[in-house]
Amino acid sequence: MSKSPGERAHDRSFLWWRRRRSALLDAGLAALAALECAASSVAFLGARFHLGTATMFGIALFGALAGATLVLRRRWPAVPVLVALMVMPGIPGMVLLMVALYTLAETWEWPSRRRRVVALSALAYAEVAGVILLSMLTPGESVVEQPPFWGQLVLALLVSVGLTVAPVVTGLYVGARRRLIESLKDRAHGLETELDLLAEQARERARRARLEERTRIAREMHDVVAHRVSLMVVHAGALERIVAKDPDRAAQSAKLMGEVGRQALNELREILGVLRMSDEATVEPDSLVALPRLVDQSRAAGMAVTLTVSGSRQEFTGEAEQTAYRVVQEGLTNAHKHAGGAQVSVLLAYAPNGVRVSVVNACPGGERAAAALPSGGNGLVGMRERVVALGGTFSAGPERDGGFRVEAVLPSRLAVRSDRLV
Repeated sequence: MSKSPGERAHDRSFLWWRRRRSALLDAGLAALAALECAASSVAFLGARFHLGTATMFGIALFGALAGATLVLRRRWPAVPVLVALMVMPGIPGMVLLMVALYTLAETWEWPSRRRRVVALSALAYAEVAGVILLSMLTPGESVVEQPPFWGQLVLALLVSVGLTVAPVVTGLYVGARRRLIESLKDRAHGLETELDLLAEQARERARRARLEERTRIAREMHDVVAHRVSLMVVHAGALERIVAKDPDRAAQSAKLMGEVGRQALNELREILGVLRMSDEATVEPDSLVALPRLVDQSRAAGMAVTLTVSGSRQEFTGEAEQTAYRVVQEGLTNAHKHAGGAQVSVLLAYAPNGVRVSVVNACPGGERAAAALPSGGNGLVGMRERVVALGGTFSAGPERDGGFRVEAVLPSRLAVRSDRLV
C-alpha cells in the first residue's frame, strides 16, 4: 500500500525538522556560525586585552556555543537572535546574527508579532552599528589615515543596514510568499472539497429526478392502461354471456372492445413518444372536454352512468385538466372492478373557487357481478399525489348507503381563462 506525500514527509522528519536535509542545513550553518564566533571573539578581544591562553580558549569555546544556537532556529527562532544580542560586542558573530534575523522575520507571523520583530531588529541594528563604530574608533597599528567621526558614523550605519535590515526584509518577503502559497493551497483544497460536495449533491438530485420520472411514467401508464383494459375485460365478459343469445349485440360488444383496444394502443404510443421527444415537445393531454366521451365508453360497456355538468366552463392549465380527467377515469375504473351493475354518477362542477369532479357509485346489487379485474391499489394513491401536488384536495372512501365516492377539488388559481361557457 503506497503512502501519501504527508506520510512520506513524516518518515523523513527528524526532531523538529520536517526533512532530514533541513536538519543537515541547520547543522552546517550552526557549525559555520560557531567557527566564525570563536574566531571573531578571539580576534576582537585578543587585540584589545592581554589575556592568557586558557582564557582565550574559554572565550573561543563560549563563542562556539553561541554560534551553535543556530541549530535551534526553526524550533525557537528568537533564541539565536537573543544570544547574538547578548554576546555582542564581545563576540561579533555576523553569520549568527544575519541568519538568526532572517529566520526570525521569515517564521514569525506578520503582522501579529510585528512589534517583536521590529524591536529585536532595531536593537540588533543599534548594536551592530555600535560595534562597527567602536572597531573603527579603537586605536590600531594601521598607518592609514582614519576618516573623520561623521564619516565613520555614516559608514557604520550603512554597513549595519546591510547586516541587519537586509536579512529582515528578505525574511519578511520569503515568509509572506510561503504563507501566500499555503493559503492558496488551503483554498484549492477547500474548493476541491466543495466541488466534491456539489458533485455529490448533483448525483443525488439526478437520482431523485430519475426516481420521480419513473414514478410519473408508472402512474401515467397505470392511468392509461387500467381504464382501457378494464373496459376490454368488461366487454369480453359480456360477449361471452350473449354471444349465443344475441349475436348482434355480441358483434357490437366486439366492435367496442376493438375500439377501446385501439384507443389504449394509441395512448401507449403517445406516452412512448413523449419519452423519445425533446424537452420542448409536448402532447395534447386529456382534458375535461373529453369527459362525455369517457362516460359514453363506460356506458357502452354496460355501466349505468350519468354525467352532470354545472357552472360556467373554465379552462384550466393542461396539467390540472389532465389530473381532473384522470380522477374521473380512475373512479370509473374502480366502479367497473368493484361495483358491477351499480348506478354511477359523474359530477363536473365549475365554481368561483375552482373545479370539482366526483365519481359516486351506489351499493352494488342485482344479478350482474363485478368484473374479476386485478387491482394493485396504486390508482387512488397516484391520484392523491397528483391532486395534492397541484394544491388541491382529494378524498376517496365508502358512502353510508354502501356505495363509494372518489372526489377531487382543484383551486381556481390553476384556471387560465374563465370567460368560456359550456
